[in-house]
Amino acid sequence: MTELYYDEIDSPIGTILTAWHDDALCALDYEDYRERMLQLLRARFDEVELRPRRQMEFRSNLRDYFAGDLAVLNGVVIDGGGTAFQRTTWAALRTIPVGRTATYGEIAAKIGSPAAARAVGLANSLNPIAIVVPCHRVVGANGKLTGYAGGLDRKRWLLNHESGAKL
Repeated sequence: MTELYYDEIDSPIGTILTAWHDDALCALDYEDYRERMLQLLRARFDEVELRPRRQMEFRSNLRDYFAGDLAVLNGVVIDGGGTAFQRTTWAALRTIPVGRTATYGEIAAKIGSPAAARAVGLANSLNPIAIVVPCHRVVGANGKLTGYAGGLDRKRWLLNHESGAKL
């Protein structure tokens, strides 16, 4: 059994759930997607035991992010697990500049697999660390918003927040 620490943090887009393994963030999801987060954690660790622990530095970082310090999450240490392809895709997501978007095809080209846009989409959908690994910054080839595990309303809110738009 793997022991993980979890925290619940209020935010403008709902309660955020986090799970930590050692000193690395291994999951960030939303209260209404708790079961999704637990399924991803069980797929990775098999059996998990969640122990509550406030992650004060991360709470502060998240509060600062929502207050407008959009770069504060860049230094958060993460460990999302995943396959080599998923890890490469998720690392590429972290390079999308705040306030910008990229398409699945652009991410595929960036990681050296230009024909793998669909595989990038699948990896994106399995990202266990929302916001910090900014899968919300990925859009369809036509620039339209596409699926987001936290819901399109949250994706729209995050993109507007990061672009400086009035909410």
